[in-house]
Amino acid sequence: MTSKDDLFDTAKLSPRDKAAAIDTTARAIITAEAEAGEKKTEKLRALHLQQEAEAPTAAPAKKRRTAPKSASSS
Repeated sequence: MTSKDDLFDTAKLSPRDKAAAIDTTARAIITAEAEAGEKKTEKLRALHLQQEAEAPTAAPAKKRRTAPKSASSS
């Protein structure tokens, strides 16, 4: 059977130690998210370059300009 002491650390941390633990954890999370974002960007950039290489290099069709509609006076 587990007791409350087994699940929770009952030792009190000083405010400085608590702040240091939070700071370390936060920095680790931020670093991990930044690395994941960089990996995603690299992957998307590679896919974009691959699509550009596979796509034909035809110029986009020019749109026709339509004459502006004249206001009808009644």
